[in-house]
Amino acid sequence: MDSLILDLLEWLDARPRTYPQVMEAWRTSCPHVAVWEEATLRGFISHDQGDAAGSVVSVSPAGRLFLVQRRPAAPPPCGRLRATG
Repeated sequence: MDSLILDLLEWLDARPRTYPQVMEAWRTSCPHVAVWEEATLRGFISHDQGDAAGSVVSVSPAGRLFLVQRRPAAPPPCGRLRATG
């Protein structure tokens, strides 16, 4: 389940989404419902009042910590490696 929660948080981390966008993308099948519910129960999701389009859903501080702890370190950009020796 953690890998699916990580997928959800990475998707949300790309940009905040409205609640209807999240529900359309993540409530389409049974396993996604469980992922959404588990991420919410763990406090990884933040809901902020938005405009008429609905509340804005984003990654909470606890969710960001989960991402940092679980996300593999990105390799350095090409051409940025220093030769040693």
